[in-house]
Amino acid sequence: MAQDVEVSALAINVTIPPHLRWTDERRGQVFELQTLNVRLLPDGSLAAKAYGRPVEGGRGAYVSFRVPDRPELVALVASAADRASARWAAHTGLDA
Repeated sequence: MAQDVEVSALAINVTIPPHLRWTDERRGQVFELQTLNVRLLPDGSLAAKAYGRPVEGGRGAYVSFRVPDRPELVALVASAADRASARWAAHTGLDA
C-alpha cells in the first residue's frame, strides 16, 4: 500500500550507560545525565539532548542539556540510531 504519508518526527530514548554519564548544572542544581532523546531530522542527520535527575534527589525540572562532543557519546548516538532503524524496519504492525 503506497501512500504519501508525512512523518513529522522520529525520536528514540536511549539510556546512557553508567560509565558514560556526566553531570551538569542548571539553575544552581547539579544533574546527573542518564538518558538521551535522539531525533532523526528530515535531512537524515541526528540531533540529541540529554536529560537526568538532580544529584541531590527529588524530581527536579524536566530540563534538556547539550550532549558533549565526546567520541564515545557520538558512537552511542549512532549505535542507538542504527539499532532503532533495524527495529523499525522489522515492525510487525499494530496489534489488533
